[in-house]
Amino acid sequence: MMEYSLPALPYDYNALEPFMDEQTLRLHHGKHHAAYVNGLNAALKKLEEARAKADFSSIRALETALAFHGSGHMLHSLFWKSMCAQKQSAEPKSGALFEAIARDFGSLESFKKQFSEAAKAVEGSGWAILVYEPEGKRLLILQVENHQKLALQGSIPLLALDVWEHAYYILYKSDRAKYIENWWNICDWSGLEKRLSAIKE
Repeated sequence: MMEYSLPALPYDYNALEPFMDEQTLRLHHGKHHAAYVNGLNAALKKLEEARAKADFSSIRALETALAFHGSGHMLHSLFWKSMCAQKQSAEPKSGALFEAIARDFGSLESFKKQFSEAAKAVEGSGWAILVYEPEGKRLLILQVENHQKLALQGSIPLLALDVWEHAYYILYKSDRAKYIENWWNICDWSGLEKRLSAIKE
């Protein structure tokens, strides 16, 4: 069985400063994300063992672990891709992404406001994500609690903002709103446009 592995970051650990500090990024990637990868592999191994023994007495716990750790791994992998150094972050002024955002949210500023407010309002630990919903052929913003809750099945995540406290506490303490405001300085719009284009082809 192929195991999942921790992906390398697409930039140096200090590349997102001053908006995301190196210490946080090292801990977040090397400790927290790695724990989800390990948890996902462990859940898959235990499920394999349960099938071999035809003993599914722990299936609820195993499926919960699979969803929690698997979603944590997938969303963190997208989170790293959702960011870039400030000098590389350029909001779209035209093109497919710009047009899709204008169609589904009214304007780029309206999209950013809704996304920011969704991120601020996540209860406890979780995420704000931009998804493409293929049946309706539209972009939507979702809140995700504890990785696996409040998902819209079939939607494809395109942009993810982690608002668990471990993503920002060293630099921002409990000021989630300031973290979210500053995060737009390192949003990788180019990567987002590429992911949207790849899905729609």
